[in-house]
Amino acid sequence: MSYKSTNPYTGEVVATFETLTDEQLEGKLQKAHEAFQLWKNKTFEERAAVLRRAAELVIERRDELASYNTIETGKLFMESAWEMNICADMFNYYADNGAEMLKPHFIENPDKTGGNAVGIFQPLGVIYQIEPWNAPYFQIVRPLSATLMAGNTMVLKHASNVPQCSAAMEKILRDAGASEGVFTNLYI
Repeated sequence: MSYKSTNPYTGEVVATFETLTDEQLEGKLQKAHEAFQLWKNKTFEERAAVLRRAAELVIERRDELASYNTIETGKLFMESAWEMNICADMFNYYADNGAEMLKPHFIENPDKTGGNAVGIFQPLGVIYQIEPWNAPYFQIVRPLSATLMAGNTMVLKHASNVPQCSAAMEKILRDAGASEGVFTNLYI
């Protein structure tokens, strides 16, 4: 099965993306794991810089990105462009607040017979994201921005009817400075 970008108004197939072979899938998962080994050691400031640049690129490319959304989902162009503003805001929110949210924190034990604790957040690895089609960028960026700020990498299995949207977001992240494998589309 190939992924098809089909204009819902005309029925025209405007782009196709071939389903990954098992070997290609394994290669992408391996690349995501290798990227995680480097990404988890980036500082919060380094990760935030990538997210901020992604936010800038989303706004710079808003019309292009919105056109993919409109062609693939049938949304009005204005709604598709509005979705890009939300995505930029989310990238910036986690860039601005992620370090504070993820810093070690003191946990007081209300039971005075026991000790207190310190909560520490650590990157987990490659996160697998599965998303539906109806808000193709928002549904990527909502978990992606927090996941990347926390030091994880992500692979995405997006809905088969929005391949141009998912490919465009992967390009945004690469152009923002994320190395190959930090965010990867899986056409499976």
